[in-house]
Amino acid sequence: MSTVAFDVAAVRARYSALQRPTAFFDGPGGTQTPDSVIEAIAGYLREANANLGGPFETSRRSDEVVDGAHEAAARFLGASPAEVGFGQNMTTLNFALTRTLGRDLSAGDEIVVTRLDHDANVAPWLELARDLELVVKHADLREDDCTLDLADLERQLSERTRVVAFPWASNALGSVTDVRRVAELAHEAGALAWVDAVHYAPHGPMDVSAVGADVLICSPYKFFGPHLGLFFGRADVVERWRPYKVRPSANEPVAHRFESGTLAHELLAGFTAAVEYVESVGWEAIVGWERELGQRFLDGLPEGYRLHGLPSMEGRTPTFALTHPERTPDELADALGERDIAAWPGNYYALEIMERLGLADGCLRVGIVHYNTAEEVDRLLASLAEIV
Repeated sequence: MSTVAFDVAAVRARYSALQRPTAFFDGPGGTQTPDSVIEAIAGYLREANANLGGPFETSRRSDEVVDGAHEAAARFLGASPAEVGFGQNMTTLNFALTRTLGRDLSAGDEIVVTRLDHDANVAPWLELARDLELVVKHADLREDDCTLDLADLERQLSERTRVVAFPWASNALGSVTDVRRVAELAHEAGALAWVDAVHYAPHGPMDVSAVGADVLICSPYKFFGPHLGLFFGRADVVERWRPYKVRPSANEPVAHRFESGTLAHELLAGFTAAVEYVESVGWEAIVGWERELGQRFLDGLPEGYRLHGLPSMEGRTPTFALTHPERTPDELADALGERDIAAWPGNYYALEIMERLGLADGCLRVGIVHYNTAEEVDRLLASLAEIV
């Protein structure tokens, strides 16, 4: 019996994709999108398909779509519209933003990343370090519970630290980071707090000001929207940067200077619809339902499987990394796929985690989001037991 008042059937009715028999536990790699997002994308192409700044109706409508997307992003992140911007995806944005910051860095400057990071928040720094002779340090994770080792992070900091790049939550293990504390440590060292929020974004509300983030990047296709990248840059930080941009493009608002070329306006329309969808469901309901489903999964995990990460829903998202001594992650995922259950095998680009834990084949990753049901979780558990 559910202890959370949540009408999951009503939520699922808003998704054509969820009317098929597949049980989707692949959300950490990309969620399904509600019909309102699809309709917003199609509606833009039917009714407002033009570039910006023109003295005619479709262009004016495009202006409204782009402005509306910045306003929706500001609400979603707890920022101002001038401090948010869009790009192709998180990885592309991060390469562009790190390269821009690199104009102000010198040989010997230090960047601290973590063993919990997705490689999209590691590789851009490694490439920049190679070009500029920077030093990249790695803050370790606690092997017993797979959370960030804050004491080790603090040991990595020095007077040469310029950036601390870290995840709000691990895309592989689900571990949630104390963002505010890491940002405080970064600022005490005179460094920027550079947050990868890709995995956390569908699971809880964010307020970049409250946690002290200087830069934050995430991906709308992980929170029920289209394939885009979204970033926040604190105004008093990014206004000092000189972006790579074409000369005629505007210099204000400050974050918009980093939006290279013409954006995918139809996807921005879909993004706004995704934010409005999340707002209509409500974070309290989303968090409560996911917590209940996640605990249901943990309580029913069949014998023989090893969970890598926190053993309860405290301090984590409902994303679970599993291994079994008799089956590889690929074999487990293939067997689930044959049963119409979607889950990911591998390392999910979280290279540092897998190397640190000695998991050469990676894990089977099961990701729960709010549109999943108790029946789907039970079906997954029964299938995991049956496979082995």
